[in-house]
Amino acid sequence: MRIGELASRAGVSVRSLRYYEEQGLLTSTRSSSGQRHYTDDEVERVVFIQRLYAAGLSSRTIVELLPCVDSPSEQNSEEAFERLVYERGRIDQHIKEILSARDTLDRLIDANRAHHDRLTTH
Repeated sequence: MRIGELASRAGVSVRSLRYYEEQGLLTSTRSSSGQRHYTDDEVERVVFIQRLYAAGLSSRTIVELLPCVDSPSEQNSEEAFERLVYERGRIDQHIKEILSARDTLDRLIDANRAHHDRLTTH
């Protein structure tokens, strides 16, 4: 199938598919005129890649996880598990930092409101 059909079936943009190829996440064959062609299996792969992006993973991390899909083995599965656990910890830390920033912003808002109230009561 051509790139437009894959994009339509997988629910992504053609631009995304080109990016996935640039990042080594997806491969295609080329026709004599240079058009990309994909197999039906690529639809499922693109949907899987989308799920990994939705989980907050970078293209670099996704490339590291794909051997578990492309060459299933106990070792690849264990490495993927360890990487996913690491990424979850990274996201947990990021959430803590964001919550801390929000709490700091809340204190600044309260201070601003108190200052504003003092200005308007004089």
